[in-house]
Amino acid sequence: MPEHGEEPAAVERAIAVLDPFVSEAKKVRMASVLARRTAHIRVVLEDIYQTHNASAAMRSCECFGVQHLHVIEQRYPYSLNPDVDMGSRKWITLHRHREPGADNRRACVGELRAAGLRIVATTPDPAATPLHAFPVDRPLALCFGTEKDGLSDALLAVADERVRIPMEGFTESFNISVSVALCLHDLTTRLRNSTVEWQLPPDEQRRVYLGWLRRAVRHADSILRRERL
Repeated sequence: MPEHGEEPAAVERAIAVLDPFVSEAKKVRMASVLARRTAHIRVVLEDIYQTHNASAAMRSCECFGVQHLHVIEQRYPYSLNPDVDMGSRKWITLHRHREPGADNRRACVGELRAAGLRIVATTPDPAATPLHAFPVDRPLALCFGTEKDGLSDALLAVADERVRIPMEGFTESFNISVSVALCLHDLTTRLRNSTVEWQLPPDEQRRVYLGWLRRAVRHADSILRRERL
């Protein structure tokens, strides 16, 4: 994907070069999907080490129109299974926080707060706000932890708010990828039915579109280099 801060003029020049290589039908489809994308909700995965769950969570983000996925790799590397993610990685803006020896949780939280998002921890804690009652009026980063232990104490400690998925059975929690899908279905449905301006801003839409063109056009980077872009 293009850098988040890439200059609008440079983005437009690159789009003008790559656009002719994509069919009109494909461009119409990309425009339709892009109009439904949001950065109002982001997903954060902390140390998700099972490739099936990592891939299914990314796929859910893409299907529900969540553009940004943040991955904290403090203890475990994040890897994907192409048979599960079904190409969703091509359309998502993936932020990997994995600097060796660094506090990658802090780096991720700092980046999200700088972007104006609340840090929202998912937890089975009965005192947490039930999912259906959680407000979507302000931008939020929804955080999910490891398959076995959930979110780390460090991330829970810095969370601004906590949310839980109501459950009626004996089992304490849903599978992590199921949790992501359930949360996104509820939150994005309510968000799109609200008066909140949830769509990507026009300049970000263009940056994301350029990223999609780079993935859709064969040898896109070589073409752009040839045009000195």
